[in-house]
Amino acid sequence: MKKIAVLTGAGMSAESGLKTFRDAGGLWEEYPVEQVASHEGWLADPALVTRFYNERRRQLASAAPNEGHRLVAGLERDYDVTVITQNVDNLHEQAGSTRVIHLHGELMKVCSSRDPYDQRYIRALTADNCEVKPGELAGDGSLLRPFIVFFGEAVPMIGPAAEAVAEADMMVIIGTSLNVYPAAGLVAYARPGAPVWLIDPKAVSVSGGRPVRHIMKGASEGMRQLVAELREAGGGA
Repeated sequence: MKKIAVLTGAGMSAESGLKTFRDAGGLWEEYPVEQVASHEGWLADPALVTRFYNERRRQLASAAPNEGHRLVAGLERDYDVTVITQNVDNLHEQAGSTRVIHLHGELMKVCSSRDPYDQRYIRALTADNCEVKPGELAGDGSLLRPFIVFFGEAVPMIGPAAEAVAEADMMVIIGTSLNVYPAAGLVAYARPGAPVWLIDPKAVSVSGGRPVRHIMKGASEGMRQLVAELREAGGGA
């Protein structure tokens, strides 16, 4: 069974009603990034950061996977699929994708602020119990913080993501500007000759001069076209 690595960004979830961070009207226009998504911001005002992510979880609780998410999950019928997402929502999992690598953390989880990757203190929240009280503590006595990779922090899942791309027979990129590193650098790990599709309604610059089949459509419409092209090319065995 052929392997597909799917890299997704904010445009993947925009059709589900989740605000992107960088586009016009995005979250960074409402909240300075250094206040709510940096280690310095967390240290300066953990209550503000906690409230910000509570708000994001409430928004996610009212969202649902869109057709694009479902079509990505549906690829598993014919292919061995690894989804690598820059998004912190769990909409890929809700849609049925079974192997998802979260590069930037997971919104519906909280962790120790002393050691965010200590598995003993990572806790999953539920849609009906998704808020953290400011000042609430993890099991090690430190403040509970969002299980999010803040700006300036290492991206521990980039290694497994690069490995998945390097092993894939083809790569699909959906809804990302390819401006955010290290995620944008993953394209360089694709095998020589492995086809790369890019689904995004905007022009996107791909570094390294690699040939890319650009479907200039949104996530759902673009995935419909991709699935049709793959079917026409002969499926995935």
